[in-house]
Amino acid sequence: MVINQWLPAAHRGDAVGDSARRVRGLLRARGHDSDIYALTVDDDLRGEIRPFSDSAARRGDVTILHFAIASPMSEALASLPTGKVIQYHNITPAHFFAGYDAGLVALVTRGREELASLAGRVDLALGDSEYNRQELETLGFTETGVFPIAVDTARLTEAPPRPALERVLRDGLTNILFVGRIAPNKKLEDHLRLAEHYKRYIDAFHRFIFVGREDACPRYYAMLRALMTEYKMTSERFWFVGPVPDEDLAVFYRTASAYVSLSEHEGFCVPLLEAMATDVPVLAYASTAVPETLGGAGIAFSPKDLEYAAEMLGLLVYDDSLRTSIREGQRRRLTDFTDARFDTHLDRLVARFS
Repeated sequence: MVINQWLPAAHRGDAVGDSARRVRGLLRARGHDSDIYALTVDDDLRGEIRPFSDSAARRGDVTILHFAIASPMSEALASLPTGKVIQYHNITPAHFFAGYDAGLVALVTRGREELASLAGRVDLALGDSEYNRQELETLGFTETGVFPIAVDTARLTEAPPRPALERVLRDGLTNILFVGRIAPNKKLEDHLRLAEHYKRYIDAFHRFIFVGREDACPRYYAMLRALMTEYKMTSERFWFVGPVPDEDLAVFYRTASAYVSLSEHEGFCVPLLEAMATDVPVLAYASTAVPETLGGAGIAFSPKDLEYAAEMLGLLVYDDSLRTSIREGQRRRLTDFTDARFDTHLDRLVARFS
């Protein structure tokens, strides 16, 4: 069977693209022909991602469109005769960007409208979480299912050492990590407020590290910097390091005492899995798909009480028995994301179109 995947854009380090490549490998290992086609491709991926202009892109028995943004691929998928599948990775609701970027408001609004236009025009709509699947159902998709994002954690757990960076990070400060775009839905202003509570009640010798693109919403990033100035926070204790290669990202995880997510909108949240895979205890606000992704692991809390969160963060950092218990639970949760589990999902997908 020919099972192809479509990506609007293929970038190194992008979770959706990384998942597509892992799924392609699993499909090929099972004897299927499988390729990935993209409208735009990073130069270093041109050898393994094919251009969407290739006519072979439209000749699959099954074609999976990874949907996270509006693109010409949506209408192209709808025009195929059969085997039409979308895997929905969620779109951040427009209200998060209001007041920061009118262009992003328009972009995500158009994306949600385009997604809704595909209801009744594809054979199967998959969410990478039950949260996303329910959203598809609300939009009018009748044939739905869950197909989790395939996270390649080996790129972190098997990464080579970076001695110089490790020495810098093991200087006696407690490292509190966040990984993801610097975007309004991530509520990084709450991380700064959490840090104020943590400093006041728990420990002044901390360092909050934010890894991820800072150009996603420039006015939001500027607001965070202004808040740091207001709180008299120094760049030595609050690092915005931008995107980093996997080797460096692995070091940030390895040297973190805790991973914190205070996001108010997640369709899956890949860094939660990455933190669990690298044995970093997780503290997360229980919003949208976050509790589902954690699956009972880590510490998920609601409502968003930052004094409580600071207290729990202190326990995660300093209570050895709690750290051990949390890590054990996270390791158990990771067994739900093995290749064997993905084989089960692939079996169902292939059987659906056989």
